[in-house]
Amino acid sequence: MNIAWVIVVLLIIIFMQGIIYSKFGLKGITYKRAFSQDTVFEGETIEMVDEIANKKLLPIPWIRLESKMSPHLLTHSENAQDKEEGEIFHRTLFSLLPYQKITRRHQLIGSKRGYYPLNTVSVTTGDGIGFGEVFDSFEASTAVTVYPAIVPLEEIPLPSHSWLGDITVKRWIVEDPFLQAGIREYQQGDPLNAINWKATARTQELQINKKDYTADHHLMIYVNFDSNEDIRMPIEQPKIVEKGLSYAASLANYTIEQGISTGFGCNGYYVEPFTNSTDRIKPSVRVAPSNSGQQIGYIFDAIAKVEMDRSRNFRAFLQEDVEQGLTKTDIIIFSLRRTEKMNRQIAYLEELGNAVEVVLLEEGKGGEADVS
Repeated sequence: MNIAWVIVVLLIIIFMQGIIYSKFGLKGITYKRAFSQDTVFEGETIEMVDEIANKKLLPIPWIRLESKMSPHLLTHSENAQDKEEGEIFHRTLFSLLPYQKITRRHQLIGSKRGYYPLNTVSVTTGDGIGFGEVFDSFEASTAVTVYPAIVPLEEIPLPSHSWLGDITVKRWIVEDPFLQAGIREYQQGDPLNAINWKATARTQELQINKKDYTADHHLMIYVNFDSNEDIRMPIEQPKIVEKGLSYAASLANYTIEQGISTGFGCNGYYVEPFTNSTDRIKPSVRVAPSNSGQQIGYIFDAIAKVEMDRSRNFRAFLQEDVEQGLTKTDIIIFSLRRTEKMNRQIAYLEELGNAVEVVLLEEGKGGEADVS
C-alpha cells in the first residue's frame, strides 16, 4: 500500500470517527451535582461533588463541564479580591472509558452571605482528533445558602449588656396560668382554686399547682437599609449594611440560646425565586418572634436570602408595625442613620408599649449606640 492509500484510509477513519462522536458522543452521558450540605456560614468551606458517567461502549476521549457560578463561591486557589461582580464559569475536564463513572470533589468557600442557585451545566465533547465538537445543557439544579458571619457578642456595639439583662428578666416575671411546672406545698396567700386535690390526697398535705413563667415580651431585631429616603436610589454603603445583618444574626443567635423569643425584620426583600422581582411593591422581610429550636435556622435563612435592595423606606417599614398595633415588644434597630421621620415612628411604637433602641453603624468602627 503506497503512501497515498495510507492518507486516504486515515482521512476516512478521521471522518468516520468524527461522525460517530458527533452523533453518539453525548448519548448515554449522565451528570449529577450535589453539595455536601445545603447551608454554610460565611467564610466556611463546602464540598461540591460532580458525578459523570458514560453508559455506553464508546469511550469518550474528552468531555468538558462548564457551570455558571457566583464569584462568591470560590475554590481554595481563588482569591475573592480577584473576582469581579457577576457570574463566572467553573470548568472541569474528564475522559471516560466505556461504562465508567467518575466523581470529583471541589472544595468551595462561601465568601459572602447569600443564596446561590446552580441550575444547568453545559457539557461539551468531541472526537479524539479535535476536529469537531457537540454540546448540550443538562439540568443539575441545586443551591447553597451562605449564612452571615457570626461575631462574638462583645463585638456587637449594643448600648449596654444590661439591656439584654432587662430583656431576660422580662421572661420570668409573669406567670402563665396555662403552663404547668409541677406541684409544691401550699403557702399562705395561695388561691384555693390552685389546689391540686389528687396530690393533696396522696401526700396528706395541701399541694398547689406550680405555674411556669412566660415570655411576656418579645424581641425584634431590625436592620435599616436606608441611606436616603428615595428607594429608587442604590444603597450607598452596602458593606456597612452587611455588617448590620451580621450583627443581627449574631444577636439573635445569643438571645434564642437564652430562651428569649426573638424575631427579625428589615426593609429589604427576598431574592428570587422567593420574591417576584417584577412586582412593583415587594413584601418586606419579617420573621415572627419565637424561641423554638428551629427559630434561629429560620432567621439565618431569612438574612441569607435578603437582596441588597429596598422594598420600602424604613419609615414605612415601621409604620406597618404601628398599623398592626405591635405591643409588648423590645426592638433593637441597626441603622446607618436616624432621621426625624424615623423618630416619629419610634415614638408611636413606644406609645403602644414597646421599647426601642437604635444602634448607629459607622464605617471603620463597631458602631455607636443611640438609645431612644
